[in-house]
Amino acid sequence: FLFRPEPLKRLRDEILETAERRQQEFDELKRLQVLRREFLADVSHELKTPLFAAQGFVHTILDEEEGDEEGMDPATRRKFLQKAATSLDALDTLVQDLVTISQLEKGVIRMRRQRFDLVALVREIFELLEQQAQKRSTTLELLPAQSTEPEIFVGADRNRIRQVLINLIDNAIKYGREQGGHVVVKLTPSRHGIRVAVRDNGTGIAPEHQDRIFERFYRIEKSRSRAAGGSGLGLAISKHIVEAHKSTIHIRSVVGEGTTMEFKLPRPK
Repeated sequence: FLFRPEPLKRLRDEILETAERRQQEFDELKRLQVLRREFLADVSHELKTPLFAAQGFVHTILDEEEGDEEGMDPATRRKFLQKAATSLDALDTLVQDLVTISQLEKGVIRMRRQRFDLVALVREIFELLEQQAQKRSTTLELLPAQSTEPEIFVGADRNRIRQVLINLIDNAIKYGREQGGHVVVKLTPSRHGIRVAVRDNGTGIAPEHQDRIFERFYRIEKSRSRAAGGSGLGLAISKHIVEAHKSTIHIRSVVGEGTTMEFKLPRPK
C-alpha cells in the first residue's frame, strides 16, 4: 500500500480556499451592515435638520400669536414663514433625491435616449444658474463659443443629463472662489462621442477626498457644505446617471487651483 499525500494536500487547499472565501464574504457582510447603519443615521439626520427648522419657525409664530394680543408684526411673520418654506423645500428635495438614487441603484429608472443639442442645454442651465453665479461674482463660460460650434448633438436622456450638469455646475459655483470665480463648461467632439468637462478655479479637492465625493452624504467640510445647501446626494445621483450612459465621471483636482469633472456622452445613432 502506497500512501499518496496529493489528495490530502488538495483537500486541505480546498478547505483553506473555502474558509478564506467565507471569511471574505463575512467581512463584506459586516462592511455592508456598517454602511447601512451609517446611511440610515445620515438620512435620519438630514431629514430632521430641515424639518426641525421649519417646526421652529412655525412654533415661534404660534407662540407669539398666543402670548401677545397684537401678535408678531407682519414683516417678521412673513420672514419666519419664508424660512419655514425654504426648510420644507429642502426637505422635499432631499426626499425626491433619496427616491431617485434608490431607483437608480435598483435599475428601475430607464434612460430615455434621444437626440438633442448639448450646446442649447448648457446655455439653458447657465440662464437658470445665472443669478446664483452673480451673487458669488462668478462668470460662466461655454467652450467652444457658439459661433464656432453652433450645435453639438448627443444621444442621451436629456432630462437626466440636465440633472447631472446642474449638479456639477452648481457645485462649481458654490465651492469656487467667492470673488472672481470662473466656471467653464467645455464640449469636445470626437469620433467616439462628446467629452463634457466642467472646470472651476476654486480651492480644489485633496487627493484623500477625491475617491469619496461620489458617496451618498459625503461632505469634505461639513460646516461649509451645510451652509451651501443641497441634499448631499447630487454627485452620487450624477455618478449613477452617467454610468447608466456607459460612461464614468473622472475628477482632476489640484488644491488651490481648482477642479475638473469630466465624462463622455455618445453621438446620436
